[in-house]
Amino acid sequence: MSLHHPGTAPERSRLTVLSGPSGVGKSTVVARLRATHPEIWQSVSVTTRRPRPGEVAGLHYLFCDEEEFDEAIRSGDLLEWAEFAGHRYGTPRAPVLERLRHGDPVLLEIELEGARQVRKAMPEALLVFLAPPSWEVLAKRLTGRGTEDEVVIARRLARAKVELAAASEFDVTLENRDVHDVCERLVALMESDEDSAPPPSDL
Repeated sequence: MSLHHPGTAPERSRLTVLSGPSGVGKSTVVARLRATHPEIWQSVSVTTRRPRPGEVAGLHYLFCDEEEFDEAIRSGDLLEWAEFAGHRYGTPRAPVLERLRHGDPVLLEIELEGARQVRKAMPEALLVFLAPPSWEVLAKRLTGRGTEDEVVIARRLARAKVELAAASEFDVTLENRDVHDVCERLVALMESDEDSAPPPSDL
């Protein structure tokens, strides 16, 4: 399946946002999607956290310090931003708008607060919520091997319940029972919106 048809001029694409509770498998879905559909452009987030082993600046994240992040917020250079696990993450605005103008399918994998900001800034965006098959499955993923502090685990589970309750704010909910199936359904959603998507907001 391809989001662009050979020999035709590129269409304006609608921005697609993928969000959901921590531990639901967003990163796994996106990695599979990028491997099978390289035509989809995923924004590289900017973050204040330090690189982890194996991470490449500009490929996995754009790394910056707190002052640089503050300046990006003040300058309106971020489409959205949020704090997670003590660090801030954001989506650079300019590359997203440029890709949309060129007709490229654009995907953002972001947290709930960031998705809400995108909804306000770009109402034409398609918001997709990735949900677990059940609470039990998600709780098992979040508690891991049970080696972490009980307070940390309890905080993580409480946050997940809040995130799950936000599903009704999204346009579509996909249940993550099978990564391949979720990817194909997500691509189908992006493709069906492509022809009817309005021009991106000039923000």
